[in-house]
Amino acid sequence: MKYYLYILQTQDNTLYCGIARDVQKRFQEHLSGKGAKYTRSHKPVKIVYTKEFESRSEAQKEEYRIKHLSKEEKLKLISE
Repeated sequence: MKYYLYILQTQDNTLYCGIARDVQKRFQEHLSGKGAKYTRSHKPVKIVYTKEFESRSEAQKEEYRIKHLSKEEKLKLISE
């Protein structure tokens, strides 16, 4: 089963990174307040980045790496 890493842009212009099997469904969960604790107080606006992985483990490793990048590095990744 495929997993996706995604990055959301929020109303206050922060970035949220997560993984999911169905990014659109997960985005709707974030919008409805049933997503992550962070996105309850930082409302998501749009999906700005997705990347597909063959396993959950691979997606989690990339999520960990991205969460440790600076905002500038994340923006550079998104723009590529």
